[in-house]
Amino acid sequence: MNRQNIQYFTAFDGSRCIAEGGLVEVIIKVKEKIDIGEALSVLIFDGISSDLVEVDFRGTKEDVLKSLGNSTALENNQETIYRGPGRPKLGVIPREVTLLPRHWEWLNSQPGGASVALRKLVEEARRMNSDRDQLRTAQEAVYRFMSAMAGDLPGFEEAARALFAVTSEKFNEIVTTWPDDIRKHVQQLSGSIFNKKPSVVEGHFVE
Repeated sequence: MNRQNIQYFTAFDGSRCIAEGGLVEVIIKVKEKIDIGEALSVLIFDGISSDLVEVDFRGTKEDVLKSLGNSTALENNQETIYRGPGRPKLGVIPREVTLLPRHWEWLNSQPGGASVALRKLVEEARRMNSDRDQLRTAQEAVYRFMSAMAGDLPGFEEAARALFAVTSEKFNEIVTTWPDDIRKHVQQLSGSIFNKKPSVVEGHFVE
């Protein structure tokens, strides 16, 4: 299943993965297991960022789903944008920027003035650092899940070092010893990190 363009969630009860899928689907499965005593301590993770989703499972299934009315995850799935006639708004936000006089002199000399020049510089920097930023975001997601689920497991600190050093052999050697469902999820999350070329290791691109 392609999870890049959809919101995907995974629920763990201890070291067991007990549900995967959309948020409502996962919550219903977890609630059913809690009600029959098959789940005690459940954590629900965003499938991409590994952020924890807080859910109040008290009451009936309907009560639980109603409590999600203001959930960020649901809002993201249902988000709609109204666009009226005319030119679209660019969403420009004014902020104070402090620069040296020579910086302002250079910016003001650019076509379109300082604001246009700054926006162009930011976009160029974003493009240049895209791979590095994606790598860091992916590493943080893996580490977030590992900290919650594997922080007390053997080799956690060494695995974390291997993760940020992009050392796949050492990383997989360690996580292979972890409980199956945790291992599978960690390896699934980290796949894009170790398979991506070029990689960024300690601030440098390496082939």
